Formats: sequence, structure tokens, C-alpha cells
Amino acid sequence: MDGLKTTKAEAGRIEVPAHGYAPLPGVADEMIDADGAVRPVWRHFLAALGRMDQTELAGRFARADRYLRDAGVFYRSYGKEADVDRAWPLSHIPVLIDEAEWTGVSRGLVQRAELLEAVVADIYGRNELVANGLLPPALVGENAEFLRPLVGVKPAGGHFLHFVSFEIGRGPDGNWWVLSDRTQAPSGAGFALENRVATARAFSDVYAETHAHRLAGFFGAFRDTLQASRQSPEERIAVLTPGLANETYFEHAYIARYLGFMLLEGEDLTVVGGKVMVRTVAGLKPIGVLWRRLDASFADPLELDQNSHIGTPGLVEALRAGSVSIVNALGAGIVETRAMLAFLPNICRQVLGEEQIMPSVATWWCGQETERAHVAAHIGRMVIGPAYSTRPFFDDEGRSVLGSTLRETARDSIMEWLASDGAHLVGQEAVTLSTTPAWVGGRLVPRPMSLRVFAARTRDGWQIMPGGFARIGAGDDVAAIAMQRGGSAADVWIVSPRPVERSTLLPADRNFTRTMPGSLPSRAADNLFWLGRYIERAEGALRILRAWHGRYAEYADPGQPLLKDVTRYLDALDIDTAEPVPTSLIRNIDSAVFSASAIRDRFSPDGWLALNDLSKTARRFHTSIEPGDDATRAMTVLLRKLAGFAGLVHENMYRFTGWRFLSIGRYLERGLHMTRLLGHLSGEDAPDGALDMLLEIGDSVMTHRRRYAVATARLTVTDLLALDPLNPRSVLYQLNEIKNEVEQLPNAFVNGQMSPFYREAMRLHAGLAVMTPEGMSDRIYGRFETELERLSDILGQTYLG
Repeated sequence: MDGLKTTKAEAGRIEVPAHGYAPLPGVADEMIDADGAVRPVWRHFLAALGRMDQTELAGRFARADRYLRDAGVFYRSYGKEADVDRAWPLSHIPVLIDEAEWTGVSRGLVQRAELLEAVVADIYGRNELVANGLLPPALVGENAEFLRPLVGVKPAGGHFLHFVSFEIGRGPDGNWWVLSDRTQAPSGAGFALENRVATARAFSDVYAETHAHRLAGFFGAFRDTLQASRQSPEERIAVLTPGLANETYFEHAYIARYLGFMLLEGEDLTVVGGKVMVRTVAGLKPIGVLWRRLDASFADPLELDQNSHIGTPGLVEALRAGSVSIVNALGAGIVETRAMLAFLPNICRQVLGEEQIMPSVATWWCGQETERAHVAAHIGRMVIGPAYSTRPFFDDEGRSVLGSTLRETARDSIMEWLASDGAHLVGQEAVTLSTTPAWVGGRLVPRPMSLRVFAARTRDGWQIMPGGFARIGAGDDVAAIAMQRGGSAADVWIVSPRPVERSTLLPADRNFTRTMPGSLPSRAADNLFWLGRYIERAEGALRILRAWHGRYAEYADPGQPLLKDVTRYLDALDIDTAEPVPTSLIRNIDSAVFSASAIRDRFSPDGWLALNDLSKTARRFHTSIEPGDDATRAMTVLLRKLAGFAGLVHENMYRFTGWRFLSIGRYLERGLHMTRLLGHLSGEDAPDGALDMLLEIGDSVMTHRRRYAVATARLTVTDLLALDPLNPRSVLYQLNEIKNEVEQLPNAFVNGQMSPFYREAMRLHAGLAVMTPEGMSDRIYGRFETELERLSDILGQTYLG
């Protein structure tokens, strides 16, 4: 610590607190204590920071940002214009908290989790809190999060809450307060993991020397608990997401991939005989646990919100049957209501027989007649949430900060309750949040902060994540702490004085269970199939366009017969040669990105990075490339990038059912591409140079020279590109590979009978295999094109419906 109090380091070194960091007056600070000294937990980190110059620090921050960008971590910003996916705003300086202090925080949050469980269980069970005057009836009955169809429905595992989060902040007195509870579908745990990876990369040497608790053990314990809660080993565990449009979809996919769970949407599920089943390519499979990430009211359009398009009809009935466990239980979001905070202290005393260890922002109570009159007179406004913020209790339409619409009858009910004996609610305490160091303008500056902390129910009880993530304000205004308003997120290190366990998600023993084959959801198979088709469609277009622009550069005449003929062919495919990088090509690549986005849990980060790189490069070329040589080189670059993506997929993707659908999509689209081209360019009336162009597009020029001791001819080109079973560009090769992949699909044979898709693939393969080059004609190619399209339809009917 003495080194930190020396004079400023040599030029270029960062400013350490004694020379540049000044906490705000009257505000608690995470790094500097009330006496102006650096807290012990920060000393090692700051000493390391002081040894880094601006250039080194910028490089470290760039390393963290690059990781987040390459991993595709984003959040969705909503505004008046179109929704935008924005880079995850990492505040690179972590928040450090001493282990001893965190132990107290954890104890308070464990108690709070038990308290919230008791409240939810009572609301949907015995209803004693309302009956005994501990909660006003209108706060429950008129709350949109109160789901009447769930009253009396006991969760399959006996608990309503399994995974909750808390927004906490440190007040000016140095104590921690709970600002809000999240029990509906808590978000952020996946982002906490990514913050940790990114920050550890920026400060890998410092992190390795700091005894910061790891996060993997927390997730591993929760995963093991969910696995143990299944009623049979055959049941699957899934993360239920609203889909791509949700602002935290990335996190849903990340958590599913990290824990090895399925990622499902409501349409993937169906309820049969009171049991929740997932539609897979091998038929219906049972779901035992759903970790839902969508609001409860959308979960079942049959009994809850009938306008929901993202739910599963019959899900509530499955809950009544006790056949599925939902994390958290439907209806648990009722305790997120801000007004609930004011009642928790008394409920804690009455139900748990304890005082709250960690108070809420709402601890202002009254019971005297004069105070009740004061409330009645000022019920139009109440102070809520973190510092400096007030919001109306009711707006002009009777809409409340309770998170529900309260009609005049509800307002009257609360007024009546306030006028009765034992009334309690007055308002909420305003809390000025503590500050933490953030790197701004080349130095450390204090910024307001709140922490999001997560609690998971495990077999050993509630476990608190040893960390979480901090939300950092963009300036002194606490309102700017939200990322939608310019805030950022920081990692949280819980630092121990001793070395900590380096936990992982790997099992502690040698026992393991392989996921049963055929568990690929039909929707995921559909997206993989079309990802393969869109990628191959883009490659086919690139190869034709490269050949076209190469000849355009040579002839400088788009009216030359071959170019004119190919232009007509491309026009029929909606590919405009007037655009060096056509808009339709961009659309195909965008469609591939969209399909990959829908299966992020099954897609490697390297594959995702390669695909996005292809998309960004194509868009850049779209506005900057000229026809001719320039476009030819651009197509070559894009083909290399596309080949890089295909190579990553081919080398790294596990040869399971998903791989087969992706491959079938590519083979089918390549077969269609070559069939169309052969039908157009290999006819007797094809313009001069068409056969050479065909060989170039089919990447078979050298092979043709080696295999045939004659000049390019219609029969040799037909033999090589249509009928050669060893040429990876030929039509027959594609059908042979499709046949091989289909043999490995679930239910290819049922009771000794081929599936419709397998039978059609075999028929097409056999029909082409017996053909000779002399027998191929425009009419034959047209027929095979139609039958290949029909093969795609049959695959959809067999596996994707």
C-alpha cells in the first residue's frame, strides 16, 4: 500500500487513487473507505494497475472487447426506430468485494429468497397473508401477475422459486439495501459469466493472482439440482425462450449451451395426456424441467393470455398434473411488485420469526390515524427505487407502479385498507447508491453502481452466486445506470484472503450419461437444414458471378452472347448483374445468419464469428466494388470466407443428427444449383464458351483435363458434373451423400419400411445413377430439378412438421 501513496509514476503511467480518484462527497465508495484510505481488498489490483501505462491498458481493454465481439455478446436497444443489436457495454474495471462482507450479503439474500418463496406459496395456497392483514387484497387480486388458474396448483418439486435475482445497492451509511427482486424470469446470469471471461482476459495475470471466487460451481450445483428433479432419466431439461426478438436471447442460448440444456420455444412443445413433450425429428420426447425465460402470462394461451403467440396450449394443465417442473413457477412474478417491498419486513417477522437481515428500500411504516390520513392525502405519489427518483403511485388512468392496471375499485380498496386498523404502507426510502471506479478519459472516476446478484436453489439449500454483475452509471445521474440509457456492466470479484477452489462444470467422478439420440427439436433441424441451403445458395451465386465478371473484364461488353445468356439465367434467380455484389446475395447470407441465430445454442463461437465476418464483408463490398476485375477479386474473397466457414463446420461440428440436416441442406441445394446450370448451359444451342464456364463454376477445370483426353465437349462435361459419383460437385455425388445421411436419421426405417423421405432419396439416386451422358437433356434436367424441390418438401413433412 505504501507504493500507492508515492508521487505520480513516470510519464504514461495511470493515476492511482491518491493522485486522481476522488469519491463524491457524502456518497459511499467501493474502493475508498470513509477515512479516505484504499480498502484492503483493492490494494493488490490497484498496485498492478499502477504498473501499467496507457498503451498497455488500452490493449488489455481491447482484448476484452474483442472477446465479447467475437463471442457475439450483445443486447437489444429499443427505440423509436428499429430495434438494434448493440455490443455488450463492458466497464473494464471490476468491482472488488471482500469475502467476509459477501458472507453477510449472502446470508441476507438467502433469508430473502426463503421469504419470497413463503409469500408466493401463500398467495397461491392458503392465502393467510391477506386473511391476516399482512397484505392488502387489492395488491394481490388486482395485480396482472396474479394468475388465478394457478391458485391451488402445487409445483411438482414442492417449490415455487428456484432461481431468483436481486438488485442491491450500498447506501451512504455503508449498508447494503435490496432495491428490487426478480422472480419472474431473472436475466443476467449468462452475462455475468461473459463479463467474467472478458475481464479475466483483460487482467489475466492479475486475476490469476487474486483469490477471486469462481462462478462455475454455482452453475454446476444448480444444473445438478435440475437434473435430480426430473421424474425419470428419459425426461429432458430445457430453457424456454421467447425467441430471437427478446432482448436477452443471447443469454438464453449461452446458458443452454453452457449447461447442456435444450433451447426451446413455445412452438417446440405440445401437451399430450397431461405431459409436456418436445417435437423432435425422432418424434415426441418428454420434458421434465422447463427453465422459462418468458413472462408467465404468455406461457399458455389456452388458460392465461389468449393473445400469446409464443406459449404452449395446455401447459397449465400439465402443471396441475404434476408432470413438469417450471423454473420459476408460473405466477411467481407477483412478488416483483414494487409495493410488495413495503410489506416484507412485517411478513418476515410474522412468517419467519426474524427481522430482515438486508432491508428493502421500502421500510417506512405507519399505523396511527394521523399517519394514515397523511397517506390518504398523498397517495398520488410515493418515492421508489434508487436515488433521486420518484414515480406516481397511480397515473391518470389508474395504472400503477405495482406492474398492473388498477381500476378505481382497486384504488378504493387500497384506500379502504389504509383506513382500517393495522395499516402499514407509507412509501419507500430513497437510497443514494455507492460509487465504484470506472475508466473514463484515461483515468479512474467514481460512477454510481448497483449489483445484480443471483440465488439458486440447490440440494443443499439456496446458494448465492459469488459475484454477479454490476450496473455502472454513465455519469453522476443514477437514472443513467440502465444500459438502455448509456450504462455499462462490470464483473464482480469476491476476493478471499486464501486460494479458492478452481471449480469447473466437469463431473467429479467418472460416471456420465450420454444424451439419447433423436433429441434434436424439429425447429432446430429446420433451421440447420435451411442454413445449409442458404450457404450453398450463396456459394453457387458467388461462383456464377465470379465467372461472369471475369469474362466481363475480358470482353468489356455485357452484350456478348455468353454474358447476355447468363444474365438472363441470373435474372430468373433474382440476381442482378448490374450490381457487382447483388442485393439478393446479401439476402441469402442474411438468411443464413438468421437461421444460425435461431440455433445459437448449437452453433460454435468460431462458426458464428466466421459467418458474421462473411456477412460484414459482403455488405462492405456491396457499396464499394466495381464490375469486372474488382468484382472478380471480391467474389474470390467471399468464397474464401465462405469456405472457411464451411471448413469450420465440417471439421468441428459433432456428427450427430443436427450435422446431418445441415449437410442434407447443402447437398440438396448444390444438386439443384448444378442441375439448373447444366440444363441451361449444356444444351445444343448454348453459346460459345458455356461449357468452359460450366467447368469453372463447378470447380472442375483441372479434373476435366486429367480425366478426359479430349477438348471440352457436352458429353464430357455432362459426365463430370452430372454423373460422376466421385466429383464433389456433381449432381449424382449430392444424391449419394443425401442417401448416406438419410440412412442415419431417426426413423429412416419403421417396422422394416423406409420413411417417405428415404424412399424418395433412394429413387432419385437410382434414377440418376443409371443414366448415361447421351441420355441427359434439358427435359431430364428439368424433371430432376422438380423432383429435388419435391424431395425438400418431403423432408419437411417427414421430420420438420
